[in-house]
Amino acid sequence: MSVINELIRTEADGTISFGDYTLASKTKKDNFEHGTDIYKVKTFREITKLECNGIFVYESVPGTAVSGLDITENEVSFQVEGPEDAEITLGLCDSTEYEVFINSDNVGTMKTNLGGKLTMSVELGAKEPTDVRIVKK
Repeated sequence: MSVINELIRTEADGTISFGDYTLASKTKKDNFEHGTDIYKVKTFREITKLECNGIFVYESVPGTAVSGLDITENEVSFQVEGPEDAEITLGLCDSTEYEVFINSDNVGTMKTNLGGKLTMSVELGAKEPTDVRIVKK
């Protein structure tokens, strides 16, 4: 995996990939259609942010590249890569517990806040992308 040169794209398996952490200045793409949803991505070296139908989905500081983002009612999974460790925030269900898995290792249970946000740190910078999976309890 590497940066997503078109900023956001639909993959053959129906997931989406987005983000380019190599950009020096903030770049965005609006009105990207995926199924019945409309996505907006903003990305560059300092931050990557994704919204779906105007609702917050993903943010990383610093910027990252995400591939295979798959969101279901009970699970979110994706691969992420970046030049250094990142703080990733996901928009999920309000006040809900989730099991967090990084590279198949269960790193514990986390509870979202009243706004439904879950924030975690992910070690990046390796040659291989990092797998992230969040499962509703």
